[in-house]
Amino acid sequence: MQDKLVALVTGANQGIGLQIAKDLVAHGLTVLVGSRSLERGEAAARTIDGDARALQLDVTDKASIAAAAERIRKELGRLDVLINNAAISNTRLRPGETIEEYAKSTLPSNVSLDEVRAVWETNVFGVLAVYQAMLPLLREAPVARIVNVSSGVGSLTRNSDPAFPYRSIFGPVYPASKTALNAMTLAMAIELESTGIKVNAACPGFTKTNLNNYTGTQTVEEGAREPVRLALIGPDGPTGTFSNKDGPLPW
Repeated sequence: MQDKLVALVTGANQGIGLQIAKDLVAHGLTVLVGSRSLERGEAAARTIDGDARALQLDVTDKASIAAAAERIRKELGRLDVLINNAAISNTRLRPGETIEEYAKSTLPSNVSLDEVRAVWETNVFGVLAVYQAMLPLLREAPVARIVNVSSGVGSLTRNSDPAFPYRSIFGPVYPASKTALNAMTLAMAIELESTGIKVNAACPGFTKTNLNNYTGTQTVEEGAREPVRLALIGPDGPTGTFSNKDGPLPW
């Protein structure tokens, strides 16, 4: 077993996930760059100055998840940090279509259930599947951390406020998947609160990535800030919280 802390970041071959991996390596961690495509993961790992290693991991594929957990155990013997970052916002956004236009076609009254299932498979069930597979490794770590990358658009409290600027796009696909992810985060934190493993949800903010056709207003460096902070919190740090770089967010 190696001495350096080991972190796994899912969906780390691009965007916020890649930046999180870069930041954690800069803090001295060995980082596993989770990617559905091993080739893309290897290309991403080569852009990181430090101990970054590609790991084939499709969060919707049970065999892929199991193989990733086994490789971590055999090659590194430990896992200290799990960042569930992999997510999709849709499966059928057309080129040039705005998020607002897409939202009108995914209202509760007209949304395709196949679209809901596809997005939730990655954003909700994929996170739970990875959590279950990696938890035995995390339980063996002296001080383990889990960060689920969520979104403020999933906040029920915010969306209940007519003044919330993103209220009009709240719907069953991406926003509600993040609401469900917040619930999963709290359930995980409650399960593990007696173990010292801290579980928190981080909102990166509206960051310019492929997830939103690069319409975001923040840089990936800004988007990675809160997930990285929560990954590195000490023993007195929080658990069962939802926050962004500016502070706590309402569930």
